[in-house]
Amino acid sequence: MALNELIMSFLQRLFQQYTGFLRSLKVVYVINNLLNAGKLLRNRALYQHFGVSKSVFSPIGFSDFKDNPHSDEAPWLDRPERLALLEGNEAFSRFSPELQQEIRRFEREGYMILRQFFSPGDTDQLNSTVDGMLESGKAGYNFTGRKIFNLWETSELARDRFFRNPEMMKLLSFLLGRRVIPFQSLNFTRGSEQRAHSDAIHMTTQPQGFLIATWTALEDIDEGSGPLAYYPGSHRLPFVSTEDYHSGNSRFTIGSDSNRRYEDRIEEIIAEKGLEKRVFLAKKGDVLIWHSNLLHAGTRITREGATRRSMVCHYYAENAICYHEMSQRPAILPV
Repeated sequence: MALNELIMSFLQRLFQQYTGFLRSLKVVYVINNLLNAGKLLRNRALYQHFGVSKSVFSPIGFSDFKDNPHSDEAPWLDRPERLALLEGNEAFSRFSPELQQEIRRFEREGYMILRQFFSPGDTDQLNSTVDGMLESGKAGYNFTGRKIFNLWETSELARDRFFRNPEMMKLLSFLLGRRVIPFQSLNFTRGSEQRAHSDAIHMTTQPQGFLIATWTALEDIDEGSGPLAYYPGSHRLPFVSTEDYHSGNSRFTIGSDSNRRYEDRIEEIIAEKGLEKRVFLAKKGDVLIWHSNLLHAGTRITREGATRRSMVCHYYAENAICYHEMSQRPAILPV
């Protein structure tokens, strides 16, 4: 194995499993960026377009776009004239009445639901694949003990039927108004119990809003299994960046408590705005699609031994700068 492959393998394990001091050093991410130069060099034209005068290998964050003349660009369903654009869209008129209703809900409340989008055969097969790969050591949880990152890289079923499902990608591209690029998948066997957050803090775009996510139930979900919860309409709240809470970030390091402090701030916003919390008691094969800024969470597991088998997929839109606001690093998109 070549030296750069060994280093990349080490860094991948570092980002997924290790939680110590090295993970907080921005230079570690810069090294990883340099090792992925072929993928990040594609960002040069975008940086020039958006007026970012720094290396594509350097840390990057929301503060780099403050004075950008393109900062008001947005996906078409986030623009003030979105309702007129939607109702006058020829492609929208060709969707079924049921799907049109869900798309309207996505615009209005920040999410939509596709009932039994995946068949029981597909979901059962994926569950068997996950179990087999965990048992054989071909897949494993990250440092949270809950998330299996990028199963699609080693499972054709996860990649072709779920992550890169043509029908799903066509719908997501319609919602963002641009072709979507599959970025990352997460598989769960238990509920995440993660506090309320927006994906936009972890997978950020310039212009804002050009990320979208799907959550697929791989089994029936009940109240005791720690179901997914979300806050309708929260996608219209201002984006929260690391400048909106005490992240602890410095020029050279990432704050050790940045995520906790961010989630504390989100908890405050939910209370300040009096946001409604809804719980998604999904059936196997159901899919929830959410806006990049929709607040969502994993509720507490109250039934001992309960599973919550699910798969989350994240997609960026093409021709947007993609980065991770919390860790200030550019996103490395698959080729």
